[in-house]
Formats: sequence, C-alpha cells, structure tokens
Amino acid sequence: MSNILIIDDNRAVRNTLREILEYESYIVEDVDNGIEGLELIKKGNFDLVLCDVQMNAMDGMDVLVSSMATKPDLPFIMVSGHGSIEIAIEASKKGAFDFIQKPPDLNRLLITVRNALNNSFLVTETKVLKQKISKTKCKDMLGQSPSILKIREIIDRVAPTDARVLITGANGSGKELVACLLHGKSARTAGPFIEVNCAAIPSELIESELFGHEKGSFTSAIKQRIGKFEQANGGTIFLDEIGDMSQSAQAKVLRALQENKITRVGGEKEIEVNVRVIAATNKDLLKEIEEGNFRMDLYHRLNVIHIHVPTLAERSSDIGLITNSFCKEICTDYGMPIKSFSESAIEALENLPWSGNIRELRNVVERLIILGDKTITDTDVKAYANPIGSIYNPENSDKILQNNDLGKFATFQDYKDYAEKEFIKFKLDKNAWNVSKTAEDIDIQRSHLYSKIEKFGLKRIE
Repeated sequence: MSNILIIDDNRAVRNTLREILEYESYIVEDVDNGIEGLELIKKGNFDLVLCDVQMNAMDGMDVLVSSMATKPDLPFIMVSGHGSIEIAIEASKKGAFDFIQKPPDLNRLLITVRNALNNSFLVTETKVLKQKISKTKCKDMLGQSPSILKIREIIDRVAPTDARVLITGANGSGKELVACLLHGKSARTAGPFIEVNCAAIPSELIESELFGHEKGSFTSAIKQRIGKFEQANGGTIFLDEIGDMSQSAQAKVLRALQENKITRVGGEKEIEVNVRVIAATNKDLLKEIEEGNFRMDLYHRLNVIHIHVPTLAERSSDIGLITNSFCKEICTDYGMPIKSFSESAIEALENLPWSGNIRELRNVVERLIILGDKTITDTDVKAYANPIGSIYNPENSDKILQNNDLGKFATFQDYKDYAEKEFIKFKLDKNAWNVSKTAEDIDIQRSHLYSKIEKFGLKRIE
C-alpha cells in the first residue's frame, strides 16, 4: 500500500486531504511545516508527497528542491491556493510531478495521485531493467569439441535475426549461456534480456508474471504490475524450462507469438510488444505433446531454430579448458593465489560421469581449489570430487587432516557449516534443484531447506 506525506500549514486542508486519501486506502502522514516534512522524508519511506507552495517556516519550493537533492525519484505534487501558470512551470522545472490548486477537485486530486504513483513505479522498474541490462554480459562458450564449434557457428548465424530459438539439453549443460549469447550478438543487445524460469513460478501466478496484471484483478493485486513480456519490449525474453508451463499460460504465449500483443490479467486493452522469444527445456517436448502436456502449435512456433546442448560427458575433451577457466575465476573471487591442475588431475576429471554437467564441474573445481594444494593432482580429484566422500568418507580423513587449507576453518562449527553447504549443494544438483524432492531425499522440511539455501547463499548455476 502506498505511503503519502502531506506538508501543509493549514490544518483544515491537511485534514481534508487525509480524509480523501485514507478513504482510498492510502497510508497518510501529515505535518504542518517544511522543516519537519524534510526530516520525515529523510527518515521515512514515502511513495508520494503533497506539499503546499506557500508556508511560513519553509517555502514549499525549497522543500521540493531539498528533497530532490537526496531523493530525486520521490514524486511531489505541489498544492497552492494562489494558482498560476508561472508557479506551475516553476514547480515543474524544479522536479515536481504536477501542480494542483486549492481547494482541490476530488477527481483531479485522485487521478493526479494515481498517475504520480504509477509513474514512480515505472521509473523504478526501468532502473531495475537497466541494471539487468548492464549485468547481461555473457561469458564465452568454452570448448573446442565439434559439437561446441557447431553451436558457436549456429549462434553467429542466428543471432542477428529475430528467429525464435528452442534450446534443449540436460540441466546444467549451459542452455542459459546459449540464450545469453544469442541476445548479446543480436541487434537487440542494447535492449533488455529478461529471464523467466517457468518451473520456479507457481502455475496460478505464471500468467501474471508473464503478462502483468491490473490493480484489483485478484485479491493480492493491490497495484498494477508490468509483466515480463512488456519488460522485454525491444529486447529478448528467455523462457527457461518452458516444458513446465501450464496449458493456460501456453495458450496466452502462443497468442503473443502470433499477434505480438499481450493483455494483462484483469485487463481489456491489448498491448503491442516487440520481443524476441528464446525458449529452453530439459524435457522431450515431442513426448510431452504425445502425453497432452504441451501444445503442438506452440512447439512449432518456438522451434524455428533448434539448438541442442550436449552433456559434459559427451564433450569431455573440453573439460580441461573449462576447468582452467573456472580455476582462475574462483581463485580471483576468493583472493587466493592462482592454483593449477596437473595433467593427471584433468585426466581424472575427464573420466568422471558428470551427471550435473557444467554446474557440477564448477562446484567440484571450487571444492578442489579450497581443499587442494597449489597444484591439484589426480589424488585430490579422487579425494574431493565426490562431495559426500570428500567430507564424510573415513578413507579420505587422513588426506583432509593433512591438508594445509584446513587452516581456513577457525572453529569446528565453521567446518560443519562448510560440510553441510557442500552436502546440500550436491543434493540440489542431483535433484535438478527440485527443492521439494531434495527435502524429501535428505529428510528435512522444505521450509528448513529453503532456510539453508538462503543461509549459505546457494544459487543454481546454468
């Protein structure tokens, strides 16, 4: 609910404005002078300020200028009983959203307040999107295996077009990286790259997440929400795990692809969107179609270009290159001297099954860097590549106790936390980050597992 501050030295005006706004369910505070108003602005978290222009203790224009210096995104509506075009222009130049005269017309006041709050929300959303855009810097796809060279060639050919792409492959194989590279090498690279994990959003919320909703369209819709398709306008939307999308959402996505238009939940207005769609899944969509879980017409709309990302085991010759890249990155992040992997260590890594693919490899490299010596050998790989064995297997206990890197654990609790973190990471990766399944697997409540994920800052790495 929006918080509004009223600054006016006339008690009757303050009471009238408060009564009108509280009737509309806004949360309202009021003060009778600009000095106190500025103090509240600095300490509080207001969404909008209604400020009188002429006040005794401090002029309203001075309040506006002072507030803009510290909170430039806080919208001001200036109110005056001596309305003139000159005052309105001056207020606008100093950063006010709008200007209304006393006594305010009820409809004019409420419309202006709603417009100011909506504009503030859009400004905030835009800033978030710009931050996402600035962070959308794709790493290169490492590898020299024939399959990776072919994927790079396809990306270079397809990226400059607006062709839709369906990316398939196992969890952790690098599907998100392919999508990011397609966007980064396209003419849309200056636009937003919006990612949506369809499997992580409850089915009852997916339509609101994708297409937005209007205020009041359902119980918790207390304000208008801009959906991912609108946020991606002019750029790319990446629909990850699209095989988990509900049938009703599939129908709306199909319509958006056919007409380049969307309608917010609870809305009637059609909104044109200019979006490139890239989708990914670890499922066999043709099998999902046969079982009635996925629409064939949507499949054909998405599958203009198909890119299949191989498992890490299918391109084991790339493991050395990827491992050395991860090694430099992780050592730099931890502020450690750069370690190295011996040929025997790389060979040992190449012979592992890698059910978790690139994500699992990165976790193993991180573990080896933390627990291994300056030059990591095949002995280290045998001791630490299995997260269960590296922590709990008695056969490895002598190796762990002799390792100088154990000096980083100040207390026994620190070591237990590390072991717990590694165990949970392993189980989450094993279960493709299905939290419910993982919680059942390790026999703890799902809420407890979420707490552990938050405590250890665990994140799924594609």
